[in-house]
Amino acid sequence: MTTQASPPRPDRPVDPMVPRTFVVTRRRQDTPDTATIWLEPDGGGEFAFTAGQFTMLQAFGIGEVPISISGDPRITSVLQHTVRDAGAVSRALAMSRTGTRLGVRGPFGAGWDVDRARGHDVVIVAGGIGMAPLRPAVLQIAADRDSFGEVNLLYGARTPAEMLFAGELLSWAAERWINIQVTVDRADDTWHGRVGLVTALLERATFDPSRTSGLICGPEVMMRHAAVALRDRGVAASDLRLSMERNMKCGIGLCGHCQLRELFICHDGPVLGYDVLAPLMTQVEL
Repeated sequence: MTTQASPPRPDRPVDPMVPRTFVVTRRRQDTPDTATIWLEPDGGGEFAFTAGQFTMLQAFGIGEVPISISGDPRITSVLQHTVRDAGAVSRALAMSRTGTRLGVRGPFGAGWDVDRARGHDVVIVAGGIGMAPLRPAVLQIAADRDSFGEVNLLYGARTPAEMLFAGELLSWAAERWINIQVTVDRADDTWHGRVGLVTALLERATFDPSRTSGLICGPEVMMRHAAVALRDRGVAASDLRLSMERNMKCGIGLCGHCQLRELFICHDGPVLGYDVLAPLMTQVEL
């Protein structure tokens, strides 16, 4: 039988393995199959994390899945998750109404390590739902904008209706602190922008490859081609970081579902350097 955990005692450090109960305080439908939920600790408290980390999010009585955090790392009183309806558990999470109690464990995994990009130009490449794990990094850069050079955000969605955070993209572009290019795979009558692969946008991005950091998240084939394109422009493999997020299940490197040769994505990643990933991403069926 599943039980709801009590909030942690203030005199006891939080154990990421012990589930805490959070309450859904807001829900927003972002696309036909994806929603963002705001969670606050039941009984108060904080939840600190770094951009790129994930939690194990539990719908009581249904199950638990790893979900990337999509909120602002500076805000520890509220946790945001952007969840795509892709199965029984994620459907329950994405459809959670205000007042619903959910279990949260974590945070887990290695993040984007945005601090490594200080003093560099930054190229952020996102595909589809991959914009959600990257949003915390974008917000962290925005909060300390003067510490970074040129910042480019290249985002590709399947259709205009499936584009995440469309309002924020417009707001960021209007503020002119970031160079944003957006494309879709298939246009409709409402779309007057670019159509095609997100990797094609790299040709129009302005950056100094000798001092550029790349953050990439999306389908693996897109990430591989984006990383290769950035390498062809002269960006060092060690300056490219990719969020793999493949087949994660337990969150602690125990079950083996996410094993990539000697790596366990949930434990060693999900964000990893392309210098580590390059020889692994080209191996068939690895």
